[in-house]
Amino acid sequence: MAKKTVKTNAVRIIEQQNISYELLSYKTDGGQPADGLSVSEKIGYPAENVYKTLVTSAGTERYYVFVVPVAKELNLKKAAKSAGEKKIEMIAMKDLLRITGYMRGGCSPIGMKKWFPTFIDKSAETLEFMIVSAGKIGLQVKLAPQDLAAASRASFTDIV
Repeated sequence: MAKKTVKTNAVRIIEQQNISYELLSYKTDGGQPADGLSVSEKIGYPAENVYKTLVTSAGTERYYVFVVPVAKELNLKKAAKSAGEKKIEMIAMKDLLRITGYMRGGCSPIGMKKWFPTFIDKSAETLEFMIVSAGKIGLQVKLAPQDLAAASRASFTDIV
């Protein structure tokens, strides 16, 4: 019996836009999210190519999405400047599913419930490929940075 391909919102959007991609899966600990460096090890790719998706807020209903290398931290001052805000902060984990439609550890910059301004760290711009969550814990998508930017309507900026 053939294994069924997982179709998340992120994967559907990538396919609708005819973007070349590769799905990568890894074993999870009972469906629990793993930190980005562990994901990098589990899928067998260098941490420099693996990125995490962070969601921030600049007040009520003003959300921004940032995609940064798993080994780095988001610089909130640089992020706020990129978003044209005075100050932003990380959203509470309990609000992630309600706001994005994704769970912690499976949050993709593509295919959230609503589109939010999205920024990818400029370190990705020169990479041949990058890897981000495909919208489900245990599933990653490998694609060209420019394709990720197109699929998520993101811009590249200095945010780490």
